[in-house]
Amino acid sequence: MSDMGMGDTECVGVDNPVKPFVPPAPTPRDKPVGRLELIRIIYRNPLELWGEPSYNEPWVEVDWMGMHTIIANDPGLIRHVLVDNAKNYRMAAVRQRILRPILRDGLLTAEGEVWRRSRKAMAPVFTPRHIHGFAEAMLERSEAFAERYETPGLVTDVARDMTLLTYDILAATLFSGEIAGEPGQFAKEIDNLFETMGRVDPLDLLGAPDWLPRFTQVRGRRSLAFFRKIVADTVAMRKARMAKGDDVPNDFLTLLLKTEGPEGLTRAEIEDNIITFIGAGHETTARALGWTLYLLAESPRERDIVEAEIDAFMRKGPVPPHEWLDNLPLTRAAFEEAMRLYPPAPSINREAVEDDRYRDLKIEKGSTVLAMPWTIHRHRLHWKDPDAFIPARFHPENRGRIDRFQYLPFGAGPRVCIGASFALQEAVIALAVLLSRYRFDTVSQTRPWPVQKLTTQPQGGLPMKVTPRRK
Repeated sequence: MSDMGMGDTECVGVDNPVKPFVPPAPTPRDKPVGRLELIRIIYRNPLELWGEPSYNEPWVEVDWMGMHTIIANDPGLIRHVLVDNAKNYRMAAVRQRILRPILRDGLLTAEGEVWRRSRKAMAPVFTPRHIHGFAEAMLERSEAFAERYETPGLVTDVARDMTLLTYDILAATLFSGEIAGEPGQFAKEIDNLFETMGRVDPLDLLGAPDWLPRFTQVRGRRSLAFFRKIVADTVAMRKARMAKGDDVPNDFLTLLLKTEGPEGLTRAEIEDNIITFIGAGHETTARALGWTLYLLAESPRERDIVEAEIDAFMRKGPVPPHEWLDNLPLTRAAFEEAMRLYPPAPSINREAVEDDRYRDLKIEKGSTVLAMPWTIHRHRLHWKDPDAFIPARFHPENRGRIDRFQYLPFGAGPRVCIGASFALQEAVIALAVLLSRYRFDTVSQTRPWPVQKLTTQPQGGLPMKVTPRRK
């Protein structure tokens, strides 16, 4: 049993009178629920389903709707499934029923040879050299976006704002500003898409045949068509420039289009991967940024620490933006702690291809294994004060106490998020720009409730007052 992270709050101080902020989260259940209640909870908000054993035991075995399910909270078991014996596990069927209608053969949902070709095609874009090259555009877009907060006494939905900001950064970096469509409409449609197709349909839980129409998918078809049209128009614009021999940017879009052909990706696979990065790619970072600003607003002591670090850094004079991540470890720690409490992707689902065993746990063929960042990140065996916002866990002197497989904001193993370094660099640059200029405070209407759709979203948004700190 891993006890990594158990000492990670020592730096807070036992006698410190300032208690850390405990943000809103569902109370673990103390008894099982019936079948109809189970379906209702999973459709409405799966985060409200988990009971006390999921936060206290290394693993829990349950039978749901005829499926044997193992909720894996032990870092060793998670490593076994995602890394050591990954070849024996495929994407779980229920997860694929939710995501494949949206992403089809994008990197998050593709399997086998299609996944390997896509991963190989995209790997060059996400090398450290390329990611560092995106930093200047990340800084420019963050600074331009920050200008909208100059209105005195402004109260704005920060959750929606961060969606617009990360979309803007994604468009400027991976697509060189050439995504078709209007950002405001994009934000509206992605909310609708995740509200409809981004949740479990009751028919999936009941094992209904695939040909039977899902109500959630029917409701989301218009938004999905909107995204598909954006992608088709974006590809057509770039292909036309390439055909004319124009000097096109060597970005993510160009690189993908150059892989089209018998030995590379099909046009459909290219469009599926663009959908994946436009939709899921920017959404996860946006949610984590919004939660970070909220948690800091409710934790004045932690906000003072982050603001002081950023202010001191800014006073040094110009530093290349690709070096900001390494120079702002406390800002990064606040962002990482926000992802611990509100993991952007709150579940990792796998299905056993053949019988397997981990220690005294028998994993039968067809069993579903859930590695749930939501419960792992709040587990009593692995974290001290697990429900509290304590960025010091991720300060440089404490990071070594955290097991690699007890903290999974970007997944792990062969399918670890290819854009993890991109997201961390983007987030720290955006936070440094915003917090150097403004202070974000909650208002009476700020009452977020975490809801799991494709990401961990704040129900009701994050209305916050934005006040200029200095020019």
